Amino acid sequence: MRFWKQIFNFYLDSSIHVALAVFAMSWVTLLEFRIPFDGVVLYFIFFASISGYNFVKYFGLARFHHRSLANWLKWIQLFSLLCFLLMCYYALQLKFKTQMVILVFGLVTFLYAIPFLPSKVIYDKHKNLRNISGLKVYIIALVWSGVTVVLPLINNNIPINADVIITIIQRFVFVVVLMLPFEIRDLNYDSLKLATIPQQIGIKNTKIIGVILLMIFFFLEYLKDVMNAYSVIILLIITFISLLFLVFSTKKQGSYYSSFFVEGIPIYWLLLMMLIF
Repeated sequence: MRFWKQIFNFYLDSSIHVALAVFAMSWVTLLEFRIPFDGVVLYFIFFASISGYNFVKYFGLARFHHRSLANWLKWIQLFSLLCFLLMCYYALQLKFKTQMVILVFGLVTFLYAIPFLPSKVIYDKHKNLRNISGLKVYIIALVWSGVTVVLPLINNNIPINADVIITIIQRFVFVVVLMLPFEIRDLNYDSLKLATIPQQIGIKNTKIIGVILLMIFFFLEYLKDVMNAYSVIILLIITFISLLFLVFSTKKQGSYYSSFFVEGIPIYWLLLMMLIF
């Protein structure tokens, strides 16, 4: 049992689960716009997500404690290097315009972890985008919505029309909602100077805002020129599932409440889509 728990924890700590979530949401985009499976862009997104998330999570640890890294972190570093090489392999197969968009999101990810800002802009010595007061959740939502919608569509020569823009907004709102249970969980640990949403307005108001955002997420679907009844039903199911996880989130969550179940909602979304399309 202990062995399987260690494997499961490695699955979470090495960002495989979150990468599957990003991969799933990108595949949902292809299904929504009736685009055949594009393995190159999807595999790139999967390996780039692992590389990016592990870079952001472990940059500081690797930078300051590289001589005394725990074995589990060394394995994650090795795994991340392999994923980075695979990311580069698939990146070279993408269309040039897709590669240009990737550079933008890559730069945002880099600046999210690397200190570059003057001390007067943020509250502490880290000096990166991650630590700008109140900005973290919106940066993550921006990158997720861009990567999961824009990259698959641009690589398949789909024009950025009104439906695409609505989809980008939906994903942005959806990811913000998915982040709320994490921010509620981290209330006991986050510095007050981070100014997360629950810190600013409290848990109850955070959940109210989350419910409103989920309503926006769902009803934006009706503004699209091209709609599918099955997609709307699936969207309603995903909205309801997200609502339940948001409403029942607390500061004292189970170890895997947010990091596995909430983060896995895009995977549930893909599975439902695959049953229909």
